[in-house]
Amino acid sequence: MRNPRLLITAIALLLLGLLGNHFLQRPAKPQFAPSLSGAPASVARPAAIAGDGELPGFLPAEARHTITLIQRGGPFPHRQDGSVFGNREQRLPQRERGYYREYTVETPGAGNRGARRIITGGQPPDAWYYTSDHYESFRSFNVPAEGTTP
Repeated sequence: MRNPRLLITAIALLLLGLLGNHFLQRPAKPQFAPSLSGAPASVARPAAIAGDGELPGFLPAEARHTITLIQRGGPFPHRQDGSVFGNREQRLPQRERGYYREYTVETPGAGNRGARRIITGGQPPDAWYYTSDHYESFRSFNVPAEGTTP
């Protein structure tokens, strides 16, 4: 080693640059003020359910099977189904940990779980959300009482 100070300085600058970038990059602020009384702007309002118990048209056909399993308490095809959804991105209204649960909506042809999920809130669920893009966006919807799902 010719100049250990130069080597130490170079390593320190490299680490400072790497760590500095990590700490300077702040996550985007939520698009809403968390509230217990209202839904955030980034969550679509609940779709109306027709009187005959129909689910909203934006849900894929496979979501019906997932909803039925949720209402019956399983069994679920994926071990992660029913696990706590942490809402780390804060795209859903702020609630206590454990309020939200996630469930897989099968994606035909996918070699893994895919990106589609239903997130429920409460036990039994009193809030329902669908994401087709792995938690980037959510659409709220209502579910008819068990036994009336088409």
